[in-house]
Amino acid sequence: MLQYINENKERFLNELLDLLRIPSVSADSKFKQDMLNAAAYVRDRISDAGADRAEIFETPGHPVVYGEKIVDPALPTVLIYGHYDVQPADPYELWNSPPFEPVIKNERIYARGSCDDKGQFYMHIKALETMLATGNLVCNVKIMIEGEEEIGSSHLGDFVREHKDLLKCDTILISDTSIIANDVPSIETGLRGLTYVEVEVVGANRDLHSGVYGGGVANPINVLCEMIASLKDENGHITIPGFYDNVEDLTADQRAALNAAPFDLDEYKNDLQIDDIAGEAGYSTIERTSVRPTLDVNGIWGGYIGEGAKTVLPSKANAKISMRLVPNQTDNEILEIFTKHFESIAPASVKVKVMPHHGGLPYVTPTDSVEYQAAEMAMEESFGKKPIPTRGGGSIPIVALFEQELGRKSILMGFGLDIDALHSPNESYGLFNYYKGIETIPLFFKHYAALKLVRS
Repeated sequence: MLQYINENKERFLNELLDLLRIPSVSADSKFKQDMLNAAAYVRDRISDAGADRAEIFETPGHPVVYGEKIVDPALPTVLIYGHYDVQPADPYELWNSPPFEPVIKNERIYARGSCDDKGQFYMHIKALETMLATGNLVCNVKIMIEGEEEIGSSHLGDFVREHKDLLKCDTILISDTSIIANDVPSIETGLRGLTYVEVEVVGANRDLHSGVYGGGVANPINVLCEMIASLKDENGHITIPGFYDNVEDLTADQRAALNAAPFDLDEYKNDLQIDDIAGEAGYSTIERTSVRPTLDVNGIWGGYIGEGAKTVLPSKANAKISMRLVPNQTDNEILEIFTKHFESIAPASVKVKVMPHHGGLPYVTPTDSVEYQAAEMAMEESFGKKPIPTRGGGSIPIVALFEQELGRKSILMGFGLDIDALHSPNESYGLFNYYKGIETIPLFFKHYAALKLVRS
């Protein structure tokens, strides 16, 4: 298999670059045709890899691409999940090269979606091709690549529920996460959940002259800023009543194990060009970004933001707010208590509206399962050292739903790095990571099939 990968490295890379040239931004309707083009491209490449079936399923939103290769119904079946949609590339002016014209520099691919998640899911398609071409496919493979992960996978739940027989499997394998470093492999054993809302604060029925009305009428931007500021105290603790009610505190041993992962604080600050870190008092950076819930403003606007000055007292102000959740918190519960609290702290001089966008549940996978052991063995074989179990700070909304609807655990075997700049300008993905993923994925299949045979 290594020989096959080496002989086809240039083609594997060029195919990914072609995919990265398609601006498949799910959040913006102007890219609708590009979303369809990306789905068609993925379908065709799954077919080219040797799948018996590769097709596009329409949804009320963006389509789902499905493919499969069933070699023997008696063998275990692995469902591959990924997403072909990407985050908006704005602001374009902060990119060093056009986001949808991939550039390779310093052994890294710079393009929107290079890591999240086109580069990572495409590894699985090339791994499938490699296994089939070399006679090494020892499991059945099903592939589901969706187009709405970056906007909450709002239609994927219905798709999964309506196609349970089609998606029947023994485990789900996902590459949409990261490792600690190229010489420190790791496997994420959990994800945070998410509640995402937009809030609106409205004052007068129109924009007002700030001289004539300033000081006599509420300024919605001022009020919104004060309301947001009140959502945390001086220790970075979220002040919403009931927010922490179901948060489980880790034991001292669990915290020690989590913080045993390699982490260089000076390197962390230097990479981000910050003088100091911030966050909830009493917790390390590793804990703050993985096992503690958060509340962050993702965008805020209102009034006049054009060139020059306009002395206006705005009629309304808006903000987008995300809350990352940890096990035992649910997105619906947090939405309810956030909405109740935010409305309660609004002064009578304004009107407030909370509009939910999307959410997802937290997820934890056991490290004593056959699936995790197979991933651990695969990474140890390819990297030459045993991977470290970690907890991820991001959210993949569909993972908890897979367990609810399909009754199967997901393995988060990603190959990204923190320096990949996900969701930011100049997103990139290492060539080492891309090829290492293609090399490691077949090893997962090998060890998983062997462990399942022993257990049966």
